[in-house]
Amino acid sequence: MAKSLRSKWKRKMRAEKRKKNAPRELNRLKSILRVDGDALMKDVEEIATVVVPKLCKEKMQCEVEGEKDDMKMETEIKRNRKTLLDEHGQYPIWMNQRQRKRLKAKREKKRGKSRAKAAKGLAW
Repeated sequence: MAKSLRSKWKRKMRAEKRKKNAPRELNRLKSILRVDGDALMKDVEEIATVVVPKLCKEKMQCEVEGEKDDMKMETEIKRNRKTLLDEHGQYPIWMNQRQRKRLKAKREKKRGKSRAKAAKGLAW
């Protein structure tokens, strides 16, 4: 039932907050484990998700790109950016019925303008 705009916005903002706070949480976890002294970083990686800082991401992208070519999925959906329709004429899952109806009406209106009636000739 959580499909309202408000819940979508809240979910989005919670994800942003998680991204922002992830490095701080990781540093706090590392500092706690340093006090302990017995735990290893490998154990930390198993327990928590380790977020790579932005500076290191650029270096790692080169290594990861080679792997992505092999594991490319065949189910990529080709979608028209303007109408948001895919090759089967389907809208994305996240789009609600009102938005679909609005886009369809806009498409029909545009299609009607281009199909102007031809002037009738004289029938003698």
